[in-house]
Amino acid sequence: MSVYSVKDKGWRFDFTKNGTRHTEAWFRTKAEARRAEAQRRKELDNPQTGVETLTDMAFLELVNRRLDHVKAYNSERHYQDYLYLARRWIARWGKLKANQVTTEMVEQFVLMRSKVSKTTANKEIRYLRATFNFGKRRKWIQVDPTEGMGFLPTVKTVKAIPSASDIDQVIAVADPDTQDYLWTIRDTMGRVSEINRLIWNDVDLQERYVVLYTRKKAGGHLTPRKVPMTGKLFEVLSRRFQDRDPSKPWVFWHTYRSTRTGQICQGPFLNRSKVMRTLCAKAEVPYFRFHPIRHHGASTMDASNVSIGAIQRILGHENRTTTEIYLHSIGSSERDAMEAFESARQKSHTNSHTACRSTEASPAAVS
Repeated sequence: MSVYSVKDKGWRFDFTKNGTRHTEAWFRTKAEARRAEAQRRKELDNPQTGVETLTDMAFLELVNRRLDHVKAYNSERHYQDYLYLARRWIARWGKLKANQVTTEMVEQFVLMRSKVSKTTANKEIRYLRATFNFGKRRKWIQVDPTEGMGFLPTVKTVKAIPSASDIDQVIAVADPDTQDYLWTIRDTMGRVSEINRLIWNDVDLQERYVVLYTRKKAGGHLTPRKVPMTGKLFEVLSRRFQDRDPSKPWVFWHTYRSTRTGQICQGPFLNRSKVMRTLCAKAEVPYFRFHPIRHHGASTMDASNVSIGAIQRILGHENRTTTEIYLHSIGSSERDAMEAFESARQKSHTNSHTACRSTEASPAAVS
């Protein structure tokens, strides 16, 4: 079947001719996809009508290939972020060739998006640049209209991190299953995607550690790390293990209706973006998402003089500089430095004041 429906991409045609695959998505109806397929086959059978060259790919096709790559090599959340942005690009440039998208067009688009925020506009630049570079590396296109385009200046602020009391209050108002979910995030400092993919084979109750896998590595490979269990986490996971459904491999799963088939399914969570807004409102604390809980844990360890190397390994960071972003506490070294500064300043002030009084008390010089 060369024409079929794809979740989140509408109708798509997909066929192979002379060993080369030809595919295109985002058609609203099956009829549109069939017409587009017929046109593509006609172009291939009659080169004089104008077949695309490898350096003149349709922008729509470039975006679709990039999305397929991201879905295969990156996290589901990253793919969903990409898909959200790509829909806006396609609405704007979906009928153009990739080389027809000019720097001026991208700049106008970015300035429009900056009305939402400069951070939003910069995200558009990053993802567009990654898309065009993806095509250039594979020699599908020759020009990157974002090349040399700078990011808009933004004001960096101190990230708001929830207090231990706020997290406690949110957990207290959650249902039992969500309480376990939040405790697992809190006491592993794991990313939501890591907790969502956690299975019982990755939980060692005898040695008291869990194995978390992340794609935040070069190449998109899932990389494991062991995180020791706290007493609370051991209590939570031991209870869930005793009460588990042996037919389900996941530590956290739910029953849901598939948006694609309409059938009732069971499986791991993909995201739970609305949960925290509801819980924070119910607990009457400032809104925070799952990720700041991770920041809170890192800052708590830092304030307790845990080495940055240990924090880095628990968080699963490759670079120390990334870990430092998570440390929002004022460490003892900074406090010691400011105390030394204050002591030195006071000493200097005292010496200066003493010298002034000594000069005033000395007899005037005789000419």
